[in-house]
Amino acid sequence: MKVVILAGGFGTRLLEHTAVVPKPMVQIGQQPILMHIFDTFIKYKFNEFIVAAGYKQDYIKNFFLNYAELNSDFEIDYLKNKKTILSKKKINFKIKIMDTGLNTMTGGRVLRLKNFFKKNENFILTYGDSLANVDIPKLVKFHKSHNKLVTITAVRPPARFGLMDIDKTSNVKKFKEKVQFKNGWINGGYMVINSNFFDYIENDSTFLEKEPLENVAKHNQLMAFKHEGFWHCMDTQRDKENLENLLNHNHIPPWLI
Repeated sequence: MKVVILAGGFGTRLLEHTAVVPKPMVQIGQQPILMHIFDTFIKYKFNEFIVAAGYKQDYIKNFFLNYAELNSDFEIDYLKNKKTILSKKKINFKIKIMDTGLNTMTGGRVLRLKNFFKKNENFILTYGDSLANVDIPKLVKFHKSHNKLVTITAVRPPARFGLMDIDKTSNVKKFKEKVQFKNGWINGGYMVINSNFFDYIENDSTFLEKEPLENVAKHNQLMAFKHEGFWHCMDTQRDKENLENLLNHNHIPPWLI
């Protein structure tokens, strides 16, 4: 099953990095968040990717054009103009990087990939700025079981600020920093979509999260796969630092557990 990753936005809330590189290429540790996302799929042997690029797409293209060399040991003899690969990392994925336009909205980016899919073909779609330890095979099995157009992974929204329990006399009875809400669900990406969904997308100006998903919900064609495990987006510098701390202080990062 193909995995589509939306990677074309401007990432304006992370401008200290996205002024230089596109958001999916912002590094978490030693590699871009895009590669961490790849790892969450490759561990389950989902290894055919389509990257819907746009803003600063040349950084994504150059990264993958040079990926094999960057992950190899090699010798260069400039006198003979000769390059020899000494040892090569096994690369077990396939990738298409497509220009889906600079100002195209999320739905429009998906629509531009329509020709890569057959009628009634299922594919996975997610965002290039969030990490999760979703059980992908279980998600796909759930999608196939209900035979509807779209399954969206629902996650608990993280609190941006600490919560306080204050009594009538203004005493703080309880303080919790960065808790996760137990009520309500939000769009966590990691969707499984039937290609007939393309009919719900009008053009480049269409936001995936507005009319297309709203309308499939009205037509009773949208299902939620509830994920209570790890999920973390990277909208701000603080988010980036949190992900780096999780990577640096865990033998296995939580998005791979």
